Amino acid sequence: MSPVRLLALDVDDTLLRSDLSISYRTRNAIRKTEARGVTVALASSRAPASLEHFSALLGLNKRSGYLIANNGTVIEESRTGELIYEVKLSPEAALMIFDMADAEGFAVQIYDNDVLYISRTNEFAEYDQKITGLRQVVVENFRSMAAAGCHRMLIPGDPMLLTPLARILSTYADGASIRNTRPYLLEVLPPVADKGSALAFLADRLSIPREAVLAVGDSMNDESMLRWAGYSAAMVNADSRIKEIASLITERSNDEDGVADLIDRYILGTESISVRESGGG
Repeated sequence: MSPVRLLALDVDDTLLRSDLSISYRTRNAIRKTEARGVTVALASSRAPASLEHFSALLGLNKRSGYLIANNGTVIEESRTGELIYEVKLSPEAALMIFDMADAEGFAVQIYDNDVLYISRTNEFAEYDQKITGLRQVVVENFRSMAAAGCHRMLIPGDPMLLTPLARILSTYADGASIRNTRPYLLEVLPPVADKGSALAFLADRLSIPREAVLAVGDSMNDESMLRWAGYSAAMVNADSRIKEIASLITERSNDEDGVADLIDRYILGTESISVRESGGG
């Protein structure tokens, strides 16, 4: 029997197909995994409200699972919606980031529940709204909103212009972690926040050792959880840097039921995955 007791799945380009659907095969494989006693957690950069649709498709709204949202700043219990973990940017850090980005002519975004709040309209926020499905609201006094602190902030813009902005923010914003989640999007998180830290908290809460955790992902915001988990899998469509750190690479992509194939072979089946050496990020 597979030693895996906690399965952490990235969502976009891992669990989801390119059309944002979850195949019947994948849904069935996850249900069989849960029947084996494995706890399932969705781990995404999406806000909790943006994950609820996919949680419902998997039946996690009726069973005990977990939603690691906002790239690790929030964990909710999938059936009850109970918030079990959160970390926030300090008001000071949030204000500094907003003031610097705004002075350079960039819009700033904050997710809260099912709303995407933005400081000014822009084409990149429109694209992000289509992906997340969240309602968009322009806030006239966005600075006051930032002053309350938040789980994360996002700065959309031209990729060529975001690169120098990221360097500036990283130099002066000591109370924040700056990273590119997509070419057109800078993400600002609390310095201790990432998927790996959230997954470690969840595993400890469930009394599951890291050697019994399998994390699956495709992009650099999955790096921390793949490094922390005892077992890690990179999608065949993953960033090459993620493939280098994973225990294995799936044979099928997200559009070819790669997660279902992985589950069928390594959790429900008899094939084994090498355990990563401890000490990952």
